[in-house]
Amino acid sequence: MEIIQSLILGVVQGLTELLPISSSAHLNLIPWIFKWDIPASFDVALHFGTLLAIAIFFFKDWINLIKGGYNQVVKKEKSTEGRMFWYIVIATIPGGIIGFILDHIVGESLGEMPLLIAIALIVMGIILYIVDKKAPSNTKYENMTFKQTFLIGLSQALAFIPGVSRSGITMTTGRLMGVDRSSTAKYSFMLSAPIVLGATLYKFKDFVFNLPFVVGVLSSFIVGLLVIKFLLQYLQKGSFKIFAIYRIIVGIAIIILFMTRM
Repeated sequence: MEIIQSLILGVVQGLTELLPISSSAHLNLIPWIFKWDIPASFDVALHFGTLLAIAIFFFKDWINLIKGGYNQVVKKEKSTEGRMFWYIVIATIPGGIIGFILDHIVGESLGEMPLLIAIALIVMGIILYIVDKKAPSNTKYENMTFKQTFLIGLSQALAFIPGVSRSGITMTTGRLMGVDRSSTAKYSFMLSAPIVLGATLYKFKDFVFNLPFVVGVLSSFIVGLLVIKFLLQYLQKGSFKIFAIYRIIVGIAIIILFMTRM
């Protein structure tokens, strides 16, 4: 694997993992388009980079969440941070288990189906646009209920299909539940951390710690930090429309390319 390939994929991961446009779709499609031979474990390594971005960007939030969760159990002190910590823990479990089982059964076969990825990009793009346009924005991050957080977490199970996007499906579900745009984005970021950490630990033995690995992880980390800041600021006034349109355009382009290669 060449350094330029790892750099490109790292930048792509940083952009697409945190935006609702599907990193799995892009990380499968780019090697398919350019006929690159990329180790399967490198995908998880790149996710580790964006995990670091989430950990660093929300460092104070994570400290407060962990303290709040600890105090709520040990000291019986209730707080918003403690409540949200346990909401994230509980919401992670069903989606994580279902997603792991489905991914284990299906394996990497879906990533080798460009047409399926294209359809998933288009369908989820349309759903994201309609839901975001019609859903109210009456719930902020700190006021999210157990029902809202649990259903958002459960929706992660669908992310095993390349093109659906973990951030895309969780943000769509959050909007469907009436959570405002910036709040659903923040919760989506926080919710992804435990599952990505679990996947990283699970695949750790397969990592090849060479220069391309470092370049890929570092580039996905740096771009991830920038994307988090951008998206949270953008969604205070903007909508998900631009991302829905992008998904549809890319999906159509992949279908055309697929048909020409037949």
